[in-house]
Amino acid sequence: MFRDRCDAGQAAYVVRTLDGFDAFVPPPLPPPITFDADLVGRLSEADRSLGQLAGVGRALPSPHLFTRALVRREAVLSSRIEGTRATLSDLLLFELEHPDGPDGDVREVANYVTATDYLLDPQRSVPLGSWLLREAHRVLLTGVRGDRAVPGQFREDQNWIGSSGDGIAEASYVPPPPERLRECLDAFERRLQLPSTLPPLVEIACLHYQFEAIHPFRDGNGRVGRLLVTLLLVEWGLLPGPMLDFSAYVERRRQEYYARLLAVSTHGDWTGWVSFFLDAVAAQAKDVLRRAEALQELRDHYRSSVTGARSSSLLPRLVDMLFETPALTIRSVQNALGITHRAATVNIEKLMSEGVVVELSAAGRRRRFVAQQILRVVNGEDASE
Repeated sequence: MFRDRCDAGQAAYVVRTLDGFDAFVPPPLPPPITFDADLVGRLSEADRSLGQLAGVGRALPSPHLFTRALVRREAVLSSRIEGTRATLSDLLLFELEHPDGPDGDVREVANYVTATDYLLDPQRSVPLGSWLLREAHRVLLTGVRGDRAVPGQFREDQNWIGSSGDGIAEASYVPPPPERLRECLDAFERRLQLPSTLPPLVEIACLHYQFEAIHPFRDGNGRVGRLLVTLLLVEWGLLPGPMLDFSAYVERRRQEYYARLLAVSTHGDWTGWVSFFLDAVAAQAKDVLRRAEALQELRDHYRSSVTGARSSSLLPRLVDMLFETPALTIRSVQNALGITHRAATVNIEKLMSEGVVVELSAAGRRRRFVAQQILRVVNGEDASE
């Protein structure tokens, strides 16, 4: 039973479900966090690294060209943590071809991108709170394998976390029973909307844990919880856009990620979890900063190479398109630039001759092209991710 995994202090928050099993009801935030020298040092490093990234983001001449690629990478990796196998290239080609029917893993990742866009839309009418997260969940899971989880609706039954085939008795974690869910969500929403005395990054770490501990949906909780991190970094002004691919760090250390979250519930180890979160922010901010600088240099190089007395004035615009979406078809270029099929073909072939794009071979399908070097930089030198 779950109670047996908890120390004496945390066992006080374990309740018995109507079916006779243990479940954990996380106490409201804020938690008792001790800011010792080590934690303060990690916080300072995370703040400094994130501040540098934010400064670069605000100084970029066209920041959306970079953030669009990062949103897609975050979508791929956050979904991969939950078992999908789609790559960034798969996603880009899926978006270009707009298939009507379901396409498994790739559509799940595409939904993640759409959910991110919804949350960060400056014109959105839904305020920060539980309803907003329900809407993100609806977008995320509509039309994919998780749609059995009733997209956009909080659960009305008991869920649990464990290995495949485990029942609730063997579960590693059992969230609050449905009859306690409303009180947990109300407390979470109040915390989300009220000013905090904690440093912003520490507050985001606490809110991410609290959401995962409540586990309010039947499926998709991990992805919505990581979307919450992206949302709060932008909503609270820590970043000018979705520039931090938090899931890249989590995907590399997923067992530690789960263990740190669980240790908060079982042993009240907030220091371990917050330290992990701050390390993730610092590491990814530095990594994204390197990639942002590399992408800016690559963009300058490409624009210089396609600019000349006899060059098409459309080529620099095509280069910028590739930094937003590093894949294209003749049709996508036609639509984006308002040009003929022949003009699109001629300009793409010029990009091929300059080594900016390569054509993918796919018998029986429309011609497709990718900017492999851009993909490599976005993926941290590994274009296979």
